[in-house]
Amino acid sequence: MLTHSPDHRAVVVGAGLGGLASAMRLGAKGYQVTVVDRLDRAGGRGSSITKEGHRFDLGPTIVTYPSLFEDLWRACGRDFQADVDLRPLDPFYEIRWIDGSSFKACGDTDRMVEEVRRLSPGDVKGYLRFLKGSEARYRIGFQGLGRIPMHDIIETVKVLPAFARLRADRSILGLARSLVKDERLRMALSFHPLFIGGDPCHVTSMYALVSHLEKEYGVHYAMGGVQAIADAMANVIRAQGGTIRLETEADEILLDKGRASGVRLSSGETLAAPLVVSNADAGHTYTRLLRNHPRKRWTDRHVARRRWSMGLFVWYFGTKGTAAKWRDVGHHTILSGPRYEGLLQDIFIKGRLADDMSLYLHRPSVTDPGVAPAGDDTFYALSPVPHLGWDNAVDWETERETYRSKVAAVLERTIPGFERHLSASHILTPADFESRYLSPHGSGFSIEPRILQSAWFRPHNVSEEAKGLYLAGAGTHPGAGLPGVVASAEVLAGMIPAAQSAPLPMAAE
Repeated sequence: MLTHSPDHRAVVVGAGLGGLASAMRLGAKGYQVTVVDRLDRAGGRGSSITKEGHRFDLGPTIVTYPSLFEDLWRACGRDFQADVDLRPLDPFYEIRWIDGSSFKACGDTDRMVEEVRRLSPGDVKGYLRFLKGSEARYRIGFQGLGRIPMHDIIETVKVLPAFARLRADRSILGLARSLVKDERLRMALSFHPLFIGGDPCHVTSMYALVSHLEKEYGVHYAMGGVQAIADAMANVIRAQGGTIRLETEADEILLDKGRASGVRLSSGETLAAPLVVSNADAGHTYTRLLRNHPRKRWTDRHVARRRWSMGLFVWYFGTKGTAAKWRDVGHHTILSGPRYEGLLQDIFIKGRLADDMSLYLHRPSVTDPGVAPAGDDTFYALSPVPHLGWDNAVDWETERETYRSKVAAVLERTIPGFERHLSASHILTPADFESRYLSPHGSGFSIEPRILQSAWFRPHNVSEEAKGLYLAGAGTHPGAGLPGVVASAEVLAGMIPAAQSAPLPMAAE
């Protein structure tokens, strides 16, 4: 192993996927990296817990753009496929409506057209136009913007003509409305931003690019869950000579004459380094970790005025002896409630906890038997809810069990009798997101990805508040979701020079 100059030390705050990817890329550039995280497992929101033999993936469950991980591993001299077992899913997911109709999404255009035709024959042409538009938005919005730095406003200005041509001012629901008439299809074509914290009624139609990502690159599941990806990333970092310190909380990012100089831990210990990457939420980074330093742009007031993504109520549960039951329920099922736009208004505009709900039901045991004891099942049910920043915010200490019962009543229609088989249970509410992940207002995905909170308008990967400070993860460019947080590391690494002429050799495993 080559020795490092002290000037080549780097500290990464947070072992979420964005922080781990940043550490990997810095390690490949020859930096001596230390990652600190307050949790007991690497992965951040992509970590897991185990109860009664059930492994619960706490956060993301879908890998939609494997080449980002492949590129990351390749930059480190490794083979992603040798370290992580990805399984393509077919169908990707099923949407079920309360009228009994359903829609199965997959990567085959002919099959998708037939799904559309079955629901609404007159909407086939509009659907095909949506597909064509989603590809154009992918080329501009993800390939063109998502993998380059956006701290210089000129990069945003350059794409304004393309944004105008693609009607980026229109919401994704507005785009769906303009192309298809069936309300179910409008929901099916516009709900995707919910998985990165966005209100389909207000986020830009550019997020239609997700439909192209799914179709072109598939939807995959990592055996062992996203936790397996996080663990594999941690292994690469350690093999590079890096250090990961879990159950270690960062209290402050230290500056010296306007330049990052290290991180002070809550224990009082100081980790000196001229390069700091914060994978903590951008709001927490600026209002807490930089609380003792004047800020030009990201003042407490400016951060407080941001619109934040919704909160999440997630019920993780295991059932005993049910592996052969509910054979019609696959790996990913979306249970659409009786209202779509009205529910979105309650969550994002009124901040009101509604009695009705839409749920995402995750059943990984149909693909990965290792998530449950033999013959058993592992599930989680996710309901979007208001974050904690509203007046009269939900008191989840008193509401938790009441809302869980409402979720159970909705699930009963899809997995009847499941409560009789419960063997393990765990709940996360926005209050838990606030305490566990230090997420402002308990939001599930940091700053909401509206058009004026994206690209240059989002916290930059290279901080304007201090030299040598960089941001990765959901709260910075390009945004939330696995592709977004991993791409954020690629973007920031492209702005950091190599620490030495050649990468560090890989340590023997």
